[in-house]
Amino acid sequence: MTLSTIRKRADFVAANRGLRVARPGFVLLTLSNEGRGKRFGVTVTKKIGNAVVRNRMKRRFRELLRAALPSEGLDDHDHVLIGREGGVERDFARMGVELSAALSRAAEGKGDPPRDRNRARRPK
Repeated sequence: MTLSTIRKRADFVAANRGLRVARPGFVLLTLSNEGRGKRFGVTVTKKIGNAVVRNRMKRRFRELLRAALPSEGLDDHDHVLIGREGGVERDFARMGVELSAALSRAAEGKGDPPRDRNRARRPK
């Protein structure tokens, strides 16, 4: 089974309704895609850094996913990695181990609780 890339915004938005597994350098979202095979996507926001930093992070994430998903990915699921602050500086091998752990948690159906959306709006 080959890997394919998620390209449509609607698919990225849909993945947000799926299982969420947070790690120090990234957040993994997984969602069943009704038989479209193993697909992956990468998102890095402008909060992370300038274009050079974001593109480096995306290249690293794509390489991690291409190495891990064929053997550890969930069949017929979309996998979306969202970059977090400090993800660029993290050791590549350590991030590979963290991705493996996140994929195994997702396979077991053990996600992290949804994030507190009101936290950012609270007055300081």
